[in-house]
Amino acid sequence: MAEEILITGGAGFIGVNLAHRLLGQGHRVRILDNLSRSGCEQNLAWLRTLHGPDSFTLFVEDLADPDAVCRAAEGVTRIYHLGGQVAVTTSVAHPREDFRANALGTLNVLEAARLVADDPIVLYASTNKVYGSMKDVRVVEEATRYRYLDFPQGIPESQPLDFHSPYGCSKGAGDQYTRDYARIYGLRSVVVRQSCIYGYRQFGIEDQGWVAWFIIAALKERPIAIYGNGKQVRDILFIDDLLDVYEAIVERIQVAAGQIYNIGGGPQNTISIWAEFGPMLESLLGRPIPVSYEPWRPGDQPIYVSDIRKAQRDLGWSPQVDVETGIRRLFEWIQAHRSLFCHL
Repeated sequence: MAEEILITGGAGFIGVNLAHRLLGQGHRVRILDNLSRSGCEQNLAWLRTLHGPDSFTLFVEDLADPDAVCRAAEGVTRIYHLGGQVAVTTSVAHPREDFRANALGTLNVLEAARLVADDPIVLYASTNKVYGSMKDVRVVEEATRYRYLDFPQGIPESQPLDFHSPYGCSKGAGDQYTRDYARIYGLRSVVVRQSCIYGYRQFGIEDQGWVAWFIIAALKERPIAIYGNGKQVRDILFIDDLLDVYEAIVERIQVAAGQIYNIGGGPQNTISIWAEFGPMLESLLGRPIPVSYEPWRPGDQPIYVSDIRKAQRDLGWSPQVDVETGIRRLFEWIQAHRSLFCHL
């Protein structure tokens, strides 16, 4: 049955892919976005080309405006809260704006869900940054990567929270508000602590979306800076797999409501950000890629891998796209759509 669905940040990378899937399923989609991110206009134009000029309702608004959020959320049955400020470096430079977008913005979404929506499912896109730099977790440095000594399956949801950086604090506040609104108000809310998501229509920049950014920069022969030694490990998840877990949450909301899930590629889909990704990208490109090395950034984790077993157990979900396949798909897509990245 067709539903009325709100996506905050719906003009961004994850949001526009989600909107495309939902529209294809026959749902009515509302997008709330302030269009501040590079690539938003191109993403919306793509949606209109595929689904028609009036296929979705656009609210060009700020999440920090509670009245605007309520207008967008009135009567909806699902809210995917993907909007907000996305970069650690930006949060350090502008902590107040980061707070308004992420902490206050999430509270406004939850209040709108509680007061004017129609008993909605609320999915909040949180982040692994809520665990901080995890300096207490023992790590081994190997030739091309770091490895956990005690967590072969990755970091579970029971890992203590340690909000490091203003971004970690603001996203962590939203994370905990979302969890508590399920307990206090009975809201059908779910926290998804996402690792590195990558895929089509990702207009990556140096501060966010590193897989896409390295590919874009390499193709355009732009300077690439590696912060740290390049051995930092991340589990990466292709966009199609993320949308599959979103669907699984909705389908199994009786189990998922009030829960927190660590969502990423898991231990089977890890890569170090340059020591391993660099040679792979050079092979795809057919030439060496020069890089510079800079100091580590605040709160950066030498390794982060999601323990995804809770999601596998509760939701019947597992990633289907392996690292090599996903990176090759994204490389080929960016290469075929280079005109979209002229502004980067």
